[in-house]
Amino acid sequence: MGGPPGSGSARDPGLQPERTRLAWRRTTLTYTVVAVLAGRQVVRDDVTVVGVVAAALGALVWLAFLWVAHRRIVALDTARPRALPVRAGVAAVVCVICLAAFGATVL
Repeated sequence: MGGPPGSGSARDPGLQPERTRLAWRRTTLTYTVVAVLAGRQVVRDDVTVVGVVAAALGALVWLAFLWVAHRRIVALDTARPRALPVRAGVAAVVCVICLAAFGATVL
């Protein structure tokens, strides 16, 4: 067994990095669908300046999330992936909160 964390023993990650990589891919797909639906809502309804600005900002935040997710997916492709940096975790959370705010603005 690996022993307690920090004991210096070798850790066998098993399939956990693969499951995490798949979770990042599913989250990215879900995020993309939500961003597309928000953009579609702007196009289908009366186009307002607020809606267009919210959709544009949502697209920028979506790109930022894709960047964070891609970096994490690539990092998980190593034999011994490192932990998610705090800045990347905070960036992902901020992107999701911003998308929710922009989606609410579009509705």
